[in-house]
Amino acid sequence: MPRINPTEKGVALLARLMRAEAEGDGKLGMLMVGNVGVNRVVSNCLDFTQLRTVRDMVFQSPGGFEATIHGYFYQRAREKDKSLARKTIKGGRYHPASYALWFFAPQGNCPAQWYGQRLVGRYKSHCFFAPDSSECPRVY
Repeated sequence: MPRINPTEKGVALLARLMRAEAEGDGKLGMLMVGNVGVNRVVSNCLDFTQLRTVRDMVFQSPGGFEATIHGYFYQRAREKDKSLARKTIKGGRYHPASYALWFFAPQGNCPAQWYGQRLVGRYKSHCFFAPDSSECPRVY
């Protein structure tokens, strides 16, 4: 059963986000960004209580994604990227982003916390941060 039920436009939007944020980290890095996006839509906690759709999540302000201010994000979604997006939508979880709601690419080491959330791991250029299950049970 899918974790969310986006329209085809939502799938394409998630695919564009995944590519724009993490293409340099390969397919697995893109899947992890997809995890964060899907987790935000289902979470209904912390900074993400008003998100109901992929579009809400991608363009959340404040708190959205930096990729949306760059032209590369606005290129058409490729089929291979939409296939990756569907994997996260269908419930694929990829450690360390399985339950993450935040990520960023620091210049150096990952901090132990970011926005009050604990570091759960790093994959290539991105550090991932997750809430406790008691704060955001729907993510888990």
